[in-house]
Amino acid sequence: MTEAQAKEQGYQIATLAGGCFWCTESDLEKQPGVVEVISGYSGGSKQNPSYKEVASGKTKYIETINVYYNPSDVSYEQILDQFFRHIDPTDDKGSFGDRGPQYRPAIFYRDDQQKQIAESFIKEIDMLGIYKKPLKTELIEFKKFWPAENYHQDYYKKSKIRYSYYRYASGRDQYLNDIFGSDRQDNPVTLRELINEKKLVTDAKPYSKPSESEIKDRLTKIQYYVTQEDGTERAFQNEYWDNKAEGIYVDIVTGEPLFSSKDKFKSGTGWPSFTKPINPAYVTTKTDYKLLYPRTEVRSRYGDSHLGHVFKDGPAPTGLRYCVNSASMRFIPKDKMEKEGYGEYLVIFDG
Repeated sequence: MTEAQAKEQGYQIATLAGGCFWCTESDLEKQPGVVEVISGYSGGSKQNPSYKEVASGKTKYIETINVYYNPSDVSYEQILDQFFRHIDPTDDKGSFGDRGPQYRPAIFYRDDQQKQIAESFIKEIDMLGIYKKPLKTELIEFKKFWPAENYHQDYYKKSKIRYSYYRYASGRDQYLNDIFGSDRQDNPVTLRELINEKKLVTDAKPYSKPSESEIKDRLTKIQYYVTQEDGTERAFQNEYWDNKAEGIYVDIVTGEPLFSSKDKFKSGTGWPSFTKPINPAYVTTKTDYKLLYPRTEVRSRYGDSHLGHVFKDGPAPTGLRYCVNSASMRFIPKDKMEKEGYGEYLVIFDG
């Protein structure tokens, strides 16, 4: 597909550089809403440059991809989100094993809107601090894109073994796993989600964790065992597993709002189960290796109370099952939420 053909069909184009175009083409084609990705060259002035000329580093060209996408299905920012999560945006001297300016990260903006979106997103990512260095992804006004030779197109499909060997040897995936976690492909989290979560945490009302002696005095034996010693209560023999009343569940130690009855469902496990937290700012996760296999543990942010675990076998819309111990929570009925200081969450029950 050419640029003209893409525009005729109502598609938009993002022109991006993130090192080896075999890899960036492969990664961007996985983004829903992307119609096609073409490998090529941008940034130089020579007409119809060859791979050998660009790879020499003696031209101003950069290995680049043209991403054709349907704007009804995916936004330009979402394209950039996928792009940044699959490159090293902090290295302006090359990309992983490929060194030289022809492999540096860049965004070739095609209009003022793309430029503004890219500038704003880069600032937000920098403030997020997920990368270990400041972003050095260059913003360059788009002039021309030259498609690369045919054998470079869909190289990851045509030469699977050579591509897999090259990609592993480059260190790209090892770097990305270090930044985003080894489960990033099975459980992807976008940069926008991480940015929004950080904003929620920043804006969230803080809660104080009582002293150890206060916690011991306040909690029952089972509540202390679950929240402070990472214990698990008996299935079907706990307070809220079958609770159907409207209201919210808060941390038994700090009072942090955790889950809503609106998101509670009957899982058949014998423990309270929810599809999502009431406010992600108050729930954190970490990998738990207490059993023979890793699980994702759920804890409260300020109290650091052990709540339970989250699994990927829940119903729509999230597909998640937050399996939580009743002993880690206190239930506040809907008609008492205002009095107890949780009136802002009453909107959950509107409609």
